[in-house]
Amino acid sequence: MTNNLIAKTLQVNRTWQLPARGRVGMLSLIAAESTIFGIFVVAYLFYLGKDLTGPKPKDVLEPPVLYTLCLLSSSVTIALAIKWLRRGSALNFGVAWLATILLGGVFLYGTAIEWGRLIRVQQLTISSNLFGTTYYSLVGLHGSHVIVGLALLSVVMLLVPLRAIKPYHAEHLEVLSLYWHFVDVVWVIVFTVVYVIGR
Repeated sequence: MTNNLIAKTLQVNRTWQLPARGRVGMLSLIAAESTIFGIFVVAYLFYLGKDLTGPKPKDVLEPPVLYTLCLLSSSVTIALAIKWLRRGSALNFGVAWLATILLGGVFLYGTAIEWGRLIRVQQLTISSNLFGTTYYSLVGLHGSHVIVGLALLSVVMLLVPLRAIKPYHAEHLEVLSLYWHFVDVVWVIVFTVVYVIGR
């Protein structure tokens, strides 16, 4: 009897299921995008301090702490949204999902404000020097990923008032949230490289 029980337990433990295709696809995308960001980060660090003309990072950059907190908070709100959806609370899901979009939008607004100041006041453009080229390329690459993420989140948000989002969609939306978490983690790296190490 005991041997049969052990055999059945081992058989259950040997049962392996393929991971969901959506999750594998998203993780593969994240791996590929991580490589691209890695190249841009290395380029930024490699060319740091090699400019013969100004402006230099320490002269013009101001760490966007408030906007960074907004973006990082959006990882919390999207996780809460998924949790609420799994519990069947469409209202709480919608509120948390909308909060994620708004926080991401505030972050993008902060990036636009910073770029406007750098271009108009500090005269730093993408063609000013190596710093300008690598800065706008790295931060712009991240910004483009935020825009893509916000577009995808907004499509889901448009379905909320139509009551088209159901608890069984939670797994698919969690895959989308992986992308958003990736965008947030990348920003922590970009922030550290550009506003901490690079200054």
